Amino acid sequence: MSVKQQTLAKEFSLKGKGLHTGKNVQVTFKPSAENTGIVIVRTDLEGAPEVPALAKYVEFTDRASCLIKDGVRLFTMEHAMAALYGCGVDNCRVELDSEEFPILDGSALPYVKAIEESKLVEQNADRCYFVVDRKLEFVNGDTKITLLPDDKYSVSVIAAYDSPYLKLQYASYIDGETDFAKEVAPSRTFVFLREVEMLHNNNLIKGGDLDNAIVIVDRPMAEEEVKRLGKIFHHEDIQVKEGILNNLELHYENEPARHKMLDVIGDLSLCGRFIKGRVIAERPGHKANTSLAKMMYKEIVDKEKDEAYPYWVDVTAEPLLDINKIKSMLPHRPPFLLVDKIYTITDSMVVGCKNVTMNEPFFVGHFPDEPVMPGVLIVEAISQCGGILVLNSVPDPENYSTYFMKIDAVKFRRKVVPGDTLVFKLITLAPIKRGIVTMKGFAFVGKNLVCEGEFMAQVIKTKN
Repeated sequence: MSVKQQTLAKEFSLKGKGLHTGKNVQVTFKPSAENTGIVIVRTDLEGAPEVPALAKYVEFTDRASCLIKDGVRLFTMEHAMAALYGCGVDNCRVELDSEEFPILDGSALPYVKAIEESKLVEQNADRCYFVVDRKLEFVNGDTKITLLPDDKYSVSVIAAYDSPYLKLQYASYIDGETDFAKEVAPSRTFVFLREVEMLHNNNLIKGGDLDNAIVIVDRPMAEEEVKRLGKIFHHEDIQVKEGILNNLELHYENEPARHKMLDVIGDLSLCGRFIKGRVIAERPGHKANTSLAKMMYKEIVDKEKDEAYPYWVDVTAEPLLDINKIKSMLPHRPPFLLVDKIYTITDSMVVGCKNVTMNEPFFVGHFPDEPVMPGVLIVEAISQCGGILVLNSVPDPENYSTYFMKIDAVKFRRKVVPGDTLVFKLITLAPIKRGIVTMKGFAFVGKNLVCEGEFMAQVIKTKN
């Protein structure tokens, strides 16, 4: 059963300071149409430029995820992105009146609560997935993040630091099993004491305070240093308790590792799809996360090219239309019915297949000693699959027939022989007008393209 896309039922806004800039900022999340994804809008700039939340725009990361498009810069969006992903939001328009998202309490929980209060609405289009079909990996020194094929999305994080307090931690998330709102979203960002003054002196945490970050104390502190930190954070009384500055109570014993996992989820969502695969992250950081997200985005672009194999199709699964349902739509009959199954039909695309066996009658003469499927019949099979796409646009397809008016630019790339399974994909090149449609058609064996061409057809009513 397919999962439908979702968007917000109503808009909401949140206000706070940017962690790095210290600026007061407001971010507003609004419902958006299906297949638009997450788009961030800089309302403070002339023309309100838009930046799609996609890995292709990641150009620089330094303790936060950063997007740049046409000179427009956005950063620290990973907590918001994780919240949108964890709550199942496919499409959203995010309006921001500064370059940085508010840090809020340092976690994704404020975003999650607001999304839950807004509620979600289901949309008509199916959810888009990145289905991992091969190992992807980014390695840089001790940091390694690996993506492996799996039926569902899971993230495992190993956080290890040169610190007696945070030497080794582990956290995991499994989609559909882990409660994101309770087990992941409340995890706050953290920083080591040894980094605080450096970050402060370099104006990298202008909006940082003890309410939005866990400060880990992994060495003895002199009284003078405690007082100096008190001035930095504008706190009169700073204390250390169990390795944490200012008596901050951890939500979980492994909260730092959970926050690293939160960042991984937010950063990888920049691939632009929900994910079916297993992530193993060792000492992850934003640079590693977004580097893998870029690799994923490239895979998606390659797979979604017109001439790419329909990677989401499982030819062993139960089809959308079996041979009997196909016969109710097409007038063709054996031995000239050349489509066995249909797996996908949308307004603009159809995917089907034909199992080529030695029992095909054309192999008797083509050729007795070297059976090869005639190219003209491969084209006919593609055309029949296209006919189903056209007939799917009318309410009573059994009363219509599809007649092909023109076939252009046909290319054959390899022969088709007994034992092959032909997978067909046809995509409309323009909307159907006056019963006429133009399509680009492809035939694959395995994931290899064997034939392609352009088709023009007309659907005509033949029965009253």
